[in-house]
Amino acid sequence: MHDFCFTIPYGLLLVVGGVIGYVKKGSTASLAGGVGSGLVLILAGYLSLKAFEKGKTSYFAVILETVTAAVLTWVMGQRYYQTSKIMPAGIVAGIRYDLLFVFSRCLRVYHD
Repeated sequence: MHDFCFTIPYGLLLVVGGVIGYVKKGSTASLAGGVGSGLVLILAGYLSLKAFEKGKTSYFAVILETVTAAVLTWVMGQRYYQTSKIMPAGIVAGIRYDLLFVFSRCLRVYHD
């Protein structure tokens, strides 16, 4: 499976989560973080998809996906550590950690 198969849906999920956080709690941090990181991942997934359609690999997209997943894993992991709340920080950090693993595997596959 290719990285954009995970990246685009996950980016959409982050955008929706950011909007829901804003609507339910009035949190502009949720809106900015969710929509901002979601759009970055959607863009990276789109670049990766377009490269795949041409039979190429977008190293820039995979690196962008990996860095975004790493930063979000760290941020949400810190939030979970501070609050001990499973939702949203613990679950989101876990999902991001899984995606970090997927993206790092993509980097390894593309490199070989």
